[in-house]
Amino acid sequence: MVALTTIQQRVFDFVRDKAINGDPAPTVREIAAEFGWRSKRAAAFHLEALIRKGWLSSERGKVRSLRLIHPPTRMRHPVVEIPLLGSIPAGPSAEREAGQEECVPVAIDSLGFKPTRNTFALRVVGDSMIGRHICDGDIAILEHGGDPRHGQVVAALIDRKNTLKTFLVKGGKPYLRAENPKYPDLIPSEELVIQGVLRMVIRQIPR
Repeated sequence: MVALTTIQQRVFDFVRDKAINGDPAPTVREIAAEFGWRSKRAAAFHLEALIRKGWLSSERGKVRSLRLIHPPTRMRHPVVEIPLLGSIPAGPSAEREAGQEECVPVAIDSLGFKPTRNTFALRVVGDSMIGRHICDGDIAILEHGGDPRHGQVVAALIDRKNTLKTFLVKGGKPYLRAENPKYPDLIPSEELVIQGVLRMVIRQIPR
């Protein structure tokens, strides 16, 4: 089955809970009322997505015909969609791609922290962070805001170029270090802006 968005998961949970409790399947109108939607179209839109993704089934034209495709014990964990904001070099610093590409669905239980509106993802390009097991093609999940601690991995804008490196401080002065000996330390000559602190890495195995 295809992963769900946060709101799709909430709608599914509502339908599932009705089934577990032995209640009749909710109607489109009841779902709209549960979530405070003025129009039934919003509820119908999310139900169609749940059916299309293989989580629910329904008999066309029949009221209260929503059914779970699989029993609750086989359901996936809730997921959250994290915006993927392009790629970032884990090599020589360079200009980062602008604009949001897509969203990365991540099981909430696997995050180990509660995502916020400041949580975002970047695709790693390069091999400068292999010493921290961050490889080319990985998805880095980061959190914007707050000051990084010495030794944390950060997405940073250094002298107008973006990079993913380890944040270090020496003599009160911050700089960035690659976790690959073939890359030099990056010492800012103009500016160093921390865009996000690394929270986790997702590795996508090629098929």
